[in-house]
Amino acid sequence: MSGRTGNGQGLRRRGRSEDERSLAPRSETRSREVRVLYVACEGESTEPDYLRYLNEQFGDGDGQGRPPFRIQPVYRKNGMTPSEAVEAAGKAAAEDEAWALFDRDQHHDIPQAVKIAADSKIELAFSHPSFDLWLLLHFQAFGGAQSGSSRIVVDKLRQAKGASPFKGYDKRNDKSIKGARRDALNGREGQAVTHARSLVASCAHGRCKPAHAKTEPVGRDTEPQTAQQWMARSGHAPDCQILQRDPSTDMWRLLATLGIHPDGG
Repeated sequence: MSGRTGNGQGLRRRGRSEDERSLAPRSETRSREVRVLYVACEGESTEPDYLRYLNEQFGDGDGQGRPPFRIQPVYRKNGMTPSEAVEAAGKAAAEDEAWALFDRDQHHDIPQAVKIAADSKIELAFSHPSFDLWLLLHFQAFGGAQSGSSRIVVDKLRQAKGASPFKGYDKRNDKSIKGARRDALNGREGQAVTHARSLVASCAHGRCKPAHAKTEPVGRDTEPQTAQQWMARSGHAPDCQILQRDPSTDMWRLLATLGIHPDGG
């Protein structure tokens, strides 16, 4: 059963309900249809915090063609594996729009996660080596294979110009995206999208092009696709192996499909 009614109200809250915002539209958006996305996260802190930031900063639309949306983060204490995140997204969303966010890290079930996502039409935002790369790209460009390690990415994030609130990021287990850290990200979305698209263009495979990426929503009842076809929605070539996309992040596609800086500017 869908978690959405026709006017966007009565939406079921999933995941850790004590931490979630209601998906009911705010008063200024009640007269407009609200797009609802269930987004499952491998992590339990950084990614859900960031998704709530997107809701608060952009969720009401802009009154100039970008419609309102609500993202429902789906996550678990102590996190999930990539395949668990994909399965959780499908279960939470039912027939509604679903995404799963997960990192390269040292996970061994990523191919399995991609196959499940392709079979179920669950969109993926894969980050190699980690979601931390997406945060860094708000402040600067980055390149060079990391082999699953986030050490250099996090070091650069802590030192990046304009990113002073991140100086203590990932220290004492603090990877939250709240307060001053949200403020530091605000207004830099276009730069992050541009830098992420550049990583697709510079992929070592040689035939990956961000212009080939797909950002329009796909119905859950559409024709099946292979895992290679599904991952090619990121702009990478179908034969570009997902574990070789180093470094890369598909988070820019989530912003693009929501109408937030769709052209990277």
